[in-house]
Amino acid sequence: MATPDKVSAVKELADQFRDSAAVVITEYRGLSVPQLAELRTAIRASATFKVAKNTLAARAARDAGVEGLDDLFVGPTAIAFVTGDPVEAAKGLKEFSKANPDLVLKGGVLDGVVLSAEEINKVADLESREVLLAKTAGVLKASLLGAAYLFQAPLSQGVRTFDALRAKQEDAA
Repeated sequence: MATPDKVSAVKELADQFRDSAAVVITEYRGLSVPQLAELRTAIRASATFKVAKNTLAARAARDAGVEGLDDLFVGPTAIAFVTGDPVEAAKGLKEFSKANPDLVLKGGVLDGVVLSAEEINKVADLESREVLLAKTAGVLKASLLGAAYLFQAPLSQGVRTFDALRAKQEDAA
């Protein structure tokens, strides 16, 4: 029989699964409380990090309509609920796991697609949204400059031709 505490915990977790842009499941075995606090601080801008019981987390994921995560809920589990930029959160988790190998990325979900640990590391290797937008703007600007040069070239060529004719006419006179 479910206790009211467990029911409310599942409801809270299910709400977080629904409200998150992405979810990353981790194993935190061997991390100390200060290290977990450091991790929470590192990803605070884009995600919240919550330790959860496997059975409650699996039930909450199913209640939220997230399928395919049941295999990940094994061992000491903590979940990063990403509400900001998923790339930034994945980078923060990856960097922390490099410095603290006890944090193991198991997998997660991004836009309804289940990701493996390798795929989360690939997401972490992406550049931030702002950098990608800046690169896109640079490509568009280069295209516009090329078009402007293309339209300007016949005019400047015509001016040079008229100038050459004028110079030739002055020399002939």
